[in-house]
Amino acid sequence: MSKRPVIGITTYAQEASWGVWQLPAALIPLDYVEAVERAGGRPVLIPPSEQGVAETLETLDGIVFSGGADIDPSLYGAEPHPETDTPQTRRDAGEMALLEAALGNDMPTLAICRGFQLLNIARGGDLVQHLPDEVGSDEHKKVPGVFAQHPVEVKEGTRLASMVDARSDVTSHHHQGIGRVGEGLVETAWAGDGTLEGFEDPSQRFLVGVQWHPEAGEDAALFENLVAEARAYRESRGQAE
Repeated sequence: MSKRPVIGITTYAQEASWGVWQLPAALIPLDYVEAVERAGGRPVLIPPSEQGVAETLETLDGIVFSGGADIDPSLYGAEPHPETDTPQTRRDAGEMALLEAALGNDMPTLAICRGFQLLNIARGGDLVQHLPDEVGSDEHKKVPGVFAQHPVEVKEGTRLASMVDARSDVTSHHHQGIGRVGEGLVETAWAGDGTLEGFEDPSQRFLVGVQWHPEAGEDAALFENLVAEARAYRESRGQAE
């Protein structure tokens, strides 16, 4: 029996509380771990660091770029909006280095929420820093700390459409969105207010990004397809057992 593909999941790096402790921590919601496990992968948590990127990728067959705090606007040439989070320099730098290396290796990649936005920036795009200013509502983040639900329309013939229904209800929690779309990224899904909710790069083995949170919803097919492509990637490197 072949080994399960090893799927990296990028982690938050911030103050956290557990038991009697309150300390800086590298952590991730368990939903990500369980989604990868259900899809047949072996999840491994990746703390943000600019060191050892190549060595990290050598151990992985696929990677998930997870959600989290807003990305530093200086990375796309913008001044911070009053509603934009305080920059997390370590996470921004570490994940950007990891993402660029993963893309260079054509490693199967699923980019979720913050990861979706990071991918757009890596390809030369930018962000809308506060969607309510643009669309006139907070449909995507109605209550802080509680996922919102809203429908998306998925473009026929795209890779995303092969994994989710043409009209799907998704689980969402974000106040920023995509502005200028990055080079090579094909738009695949939109919310009712026109906010871009998905894109992909057909030139890559598997490079799919969604603005919503499939790990917290009913989107198992996204993880199943990632794991299947990660298995093929492992085999292409002669690591099947």
